[in-house]
Amino acid sequence: MSRYTSATDADRQEMLHTIGVGSIEELFADIPAGVRLDRPLSGLGDGLSEQEVFEEFRALAARNVSAEDEISFLGAGMYDHYVPALVDSIILRSEFLTPYTPYQPEISQGGLQAMFEYQTAISELAGLPVSNASVYEGPSAVAAAGYVAKLANNRTRFVISRGVHPHSRECVRTLAHAWGMEVVEAPLKAGATDLPELTEDVSAVIVQQPNFLGAVEDLVPIAECAKGAGALAICACDPLPLALLKTPGECGMDIAIGEGQTLGNRLDFGGPSFGFFAATEALMRRMPGRIAGETKDVDGKRGFVLTLQTREQHIRREKATSNICTAQALNALAGVIYLSWLGRRGIVELAELMLQRTAYARERLSAIDGVTQIHERPVVREFAVELDAPVQRVLARCRENGVNPGYALARDYPEHENGLLVALTERRTRADIDRLADALGAAVAAEREAAGVHS
Repeated sequence: MSRYTSATDADRQEMLHTIGVGSIEELFADIPAGVRLDRPLSGLGDGLSEQEVFEEFRALAARNVSAEDEISFLGAGMYDHYVPALVDSIILRSEFLTPYTPYQPEISQGGLQAMFEYQTAISELAGLPVSNASVYEGPSAVAAAGYVAKLANNRTRFVISRGVHPHSRECVRTLAHAWGMEVVEAPLKAGATDLPELTEDVSAVIVQQPNFLGAVEDLVPIAECAKGAGALAICACDPLPLALLKTPGECGMDIAIGEGQTLGNRLDFGGPSFGFFAATEALMRRMPGRIAGETKDVDGKRGFVLTLQTREQHIRREKATSNICTAQALNALAGVIYLSWLGRRGIVELAELMLQRTAYARERLSAIDGVTQIHERPVVREFAVELDAPVQRVLARCRENGVNPGYALARDYPEHENGLLVALTERRTRADIDRLADALGAAVAAEREAAGVHS
């Protein structure tokens, strides 16, 4: 018997017999051999002291390179923004750090108010009247929006822009397969979405603003085209550029979703973060997760309630539109604290700063021999270039000099074999951009010279 598990060997044999399996190993037969350990766990399980465990973990952590160790221009959906100390000072309070789902709203007023204030902020950013209390992360929010469209019109096809984040596209494809739906990809033309003619079986048109290559999309004609075909218009958004751009609601979008990591959440090696979800009132009852509402108690005092709960634990399974059991409430709280810290003017100033620095970086890099822009559309925080040199070798040379110049596009966009996506945040100064231009220029020149290419 394990010190952590009460089941005996006899208990385990009885359970295996009941389900018709001869051994525990048979339960893992479908897992490829190449990813199975095939030996007992060792090392940390051999009775190490707390100090020895700490040293082991510190040695493992030292093998990573963080955004604090190099000048990073990586983006592609996760961005190195400054997170003020105020965020940690609030979210680490035990009242916020430990509570679970507010099953008893009458004694969860603080948590419900935080959810309500978060929803208000997201609704204002998206320009749409209703927001839920967050979902897991950006890609699953996109897939959840697709499910809302399926419920709304029961059609059989999604049209999704190639400019939508690759992870989101893959998430939509995975769930669409389970729903028996087809996914059609709209290509990019000169950096922007080129919608095909929409047929009457299209459930939703899904685009991203700005798109994965950094280009600002013209959402109004896309929304008009979708609605003309009776489909829903869905927009995956980077929340910070929305301070400068027309909101999805203003452009006629039915649903706005996105990745909330940029709002008060650190990179943290890829997570956790949160996803946001806003929509029109007509779609409110089909939205996933929970919606907190404001009311008054019997004494006329302001109070908060769980207005809608569409998840399967709260209503009949056949009526549920969501199986989200725990939204990323703590991460979403960090998001609303961050937005409150910035304020209405501060978020505009931050977006303007990113716009200016991105324009400067785009100009500097485009002037390098062997570097060309992939598109010339307006950008806010991110832009794509093509290198006249092997991108992986250029990346390696730059990183040797303490600069990570960006994200190699070839893995997700094979048509851009040596494409590079460069992202800017307020943490990248003008001097950092100059250092990027010098390092990238030297690396491209060295690779071109090695290949016998001359300007």
